[in-house]
Amino acid sequence: MDRGEYLQRWSALHGEVPPTGLVGGWLRISHAVARPLTALGVRPNTVTLAGLGLAGLALWPVGAGGHWPLLAVLLIVLAGLVDSLDGAVAVLSDRVSRRGAVLDACCDRVADLCFAAALGLAGAPAGWWLAGAAVALLHEQLRANARVQGMRDVGVVTVAERPTRVIMTAAFLLGVGLYPGRAGDWATAGAIAWTAVGIVGFVQLALVVRRRLD
Repeated sequence: MDRGEYLQRWSALHGEVPPTGLVGGWLRISHAVARPLTALGVRPNTVTLAGLGLAGLALWPVGAGGHWPLLAVLLIVLAGLVDSLDGAVAVLSDRVSRRGAVLDACCDRVADLCFAAALGLAGAPAGWWLAGAAVALLHEQLRANARVQGMRDVGVVTVAERPTRVIMTAAFLLGVGLYPGRAGDWATAGAIAWTAVGIVGFVQLALVVRRRLD
């Protein structure tokens, strides 16, 4: 499958979201990386589970303290990159399935919890990182429920989508790793950012869902 066909198929599977701008650029990268994986016979579910494994593995260096969280930053970025590849592998290998979609969604939510917990391990108060995790889960649950009730596409790409959560976690853990003496401050700022951005994204999505389902 060439790149043009892949982009068309991706758009059709995501409610006709246009593969343009940053999304289109990222999809082109995913297509290029996924092609050799597909040629090797790698299954989409294997890629999905690998992404979750990387997210979980990131907790260990965060808990180790010192400059070890810098390793967690690398693992989290890799987890985000791998997570975007499972869909590309599924499309290119013609293995798109409802079972795979469910597995992907479940793994994404567990990985989100790992990212939020990493901020907690780095020193963020439980109230903040748990609030950030809760808002992220509500954001995704709202979209999932709206689609069950008839909303055919993603509704709107909010400021709190999963790539944003990955980027925020990596950015604040970078501060934790570079400045161990201020680890708690960096982690707390990250958890607050998760919560604030998550609330804004949830409101964005809620307003669109209300209009679509009236």
